[in-house]
Amino acid sequence: MDLGLPLSGRLLVATPPLVDPNFDRTVVLVLEHTAEGAVGVVLNRPSDTPVAEALPEWAPLAAEPAAVFIGGPVAVGSAIGLALATGPIVAGEAWAPVDGLLGTVDLALDPADVEPPVERLRVFTGYAGWDAGQLEHELEEGAWLVADAAPGDCHTRDPEGLWPAVLRRQGGRTAWLANFPPDPRLN
Repeated sequence: MDLGLPLSGRLLVATPPLVDPNFDRTVVLVLEHTAEGAVGVVLNRPSDTPVAEALPEWAPLAAEPAAVFIGGPVAVGSAIGLALATGPIVAGEAWAPVDGLLGTVDLALDPADVEPPVERLRVFTGYAGWDAGQLEHELEEGAWLVADAAPGDCHTRDPEGLWPAVLRRQGGRTAWLANFPPDPRLN
C-alpha cells in the first residue's frame, strides 16, 4: 500500500468502522511520522477550556474557536501549540516544522520572542501516538483514510464540521461517508 509515506503534514480521517471513542469521527493532523512511529493531534475536538484561561499570553493569537483542543489520549497534561508562521520556519528552539508555514511552537516561550512570528495558533492538550508499524497496520485495516490537508483545516472556525468536510472533498464513494449516521442501527 503506497500512501506517500511518511505522512507528516497529512490528515488521517477516521472511517466509520473506527469505534474507539478517542477517535470516532476525528481528523488527525500527523505532526511527525518516522520508522519509530507517529505523532498527531485531533483537529476537531474543542474542549470547554478557553486558551485565555490556560495560556493567557498566547490567547491573542488563538484561532477561533479560541479553546484548548483535545489532541488525543496520550499525555493529556501536556500542551502542543500548532501555529501558522508569518514566514519560513527553521527548526530550532521555537519551531518544529510540520508542512510549509505550519509547525509546532514552543509554548514556554513568550510569543514576542518567537521568530518568525506566529500568525495564528491552536493549542492542544495531549496527542495521538502510534508505535513503530502501528499506524501502518491501522491503515491496512481500513481504520483511517489519508487525505491532504487544505489551507485552514488546522485552524478551522468549524471544527465539528471538519470530518464531513474533509470526506466530501475526497469525492466519489469516499464522499458518501460524510453522511454515515452516528449509529447505523438506528437508521
